[in-house]
Amino acid sequence: MKKTYGAVAVLALLATATGCGGSAPSSANNLPVPASSAPAAAPSASGPAAASAAAGSGAGWAKWGLQPLAAAPAAPADKPIKLAGSGAVPVFSEVPTKDRVVFITIDDGAEKDPRFVEMMTDLKVPVSMFLTRDIVKDDYGYFKPLQALGNHIHNHTVDHAIMSKVPAEKQHSEICDAQTALTGQYGTAPLLFRPPYGDGANTAALNTAVQQCGPRAIVLWRESMQIHDMQYQAADKKLKPGDIILAHFRGPKDLKGETMTEMFAEMLRRIHEQGFAVARLEDYIQAPTG
Repeated sequence: MKKTYGAVAVLALLATATGCGGSAPSSANNLPVPASSAPAAAPSASGPAAASAAAGSGAGWAKWGLQPLAAAPAAPADKPIKLAGSGAVPVFSEVPTKDRVVFITIDDGAEKDPRFVEMMTDLKVPVSMFLTRDIVKDDYGYFKPLQALGNHIHNHTVDHAIMSKVPAEKQHSEICDAQTALTGQYGTAPLLFRPPYGDGANTAALNTAVQQCGPRAIVLWRESMQIHDMQYQAADKKLKPGDIILAHFRGPKDLKGETMTEMFAEMLRRIHEQGFAVARLEDYIQAPTG
C-alpha cells in the first residue's frame, strides 16, 4: 500500500507563479524497481557534507544583509521517513518531526547565477535540488559546486511535462531519461522525484513510472517562495516543523528584476522571522539498503 506523508490537494496552485502544484491521493500499482535503476545510497553526512549543514559564519550572513539562522539540530538517528527498495513509493509534502526545522527545495535549473553559488558557499544553508534535464543540460557543471557543498540532486523530469496530460509511456521516459542523465552527470542516482506542478503526484500511473525508473519517493511541498514572500497552504499562513518549501532557480526575467540571491535572502528572512532552522531533507530520510 502506498504511504502518504502529509500529501495535500494543491491543484489550485497550477495557475500560480510557482509553476508547481499537487493532487489528491490515489491508489498505486506495486511494481518492483529494476535493479539497474535502483538509486544509490545518499551521501554520508560526514566530512565536507556534514560541515556544510552547519550555519555559515556571522560575517558570511552579514555580507548578504542577513541575520544568521539558528543551527539545525543533529540529524535524527531514527529517520522519520523510511523508504523501501521496491513497491509503491510514498508521496509527502512535509516531514513528521518535532524539530523546529524546515526544508528548502529548489526546482528546474533555468537560472545559473554564479552569485548564488557564492551565497550558498558563504551561508552553507542546505538545499535539495530537483533538476529538469533539458533546462540544465546546457551547463550541468553549474550545479556541481552546489552538490559539493553536500546538497543532493533529484529528478524533475526531462522537459517539465505536465505528467497527467501525457500517456504512461511518456511519463516513463520523462522520469527514466532524466534519471539516467542526472546519474551520469552527478555520480549518484536521484533518490527523490518531483513532478512539475505537483501534477499527477498521487496517480497510479505516475507512481508506477517512478518505481520503474528508480526514485523512491515523490516529494511535494507546503509553502512556495515568491519574489518577496511565501505562499502558504495552511490557513494560518505559518511555517510548521517539518514543512518543505519550494523555490526555483529563477532570475530577473521571472522575478520582476530581482536576482535569485535577493529572492533567496527574502526566503531566509521569512524563515528567520518565524524562528526556524533549515535542515537537510535527506538527513530525515532513510534510503533503501541493499
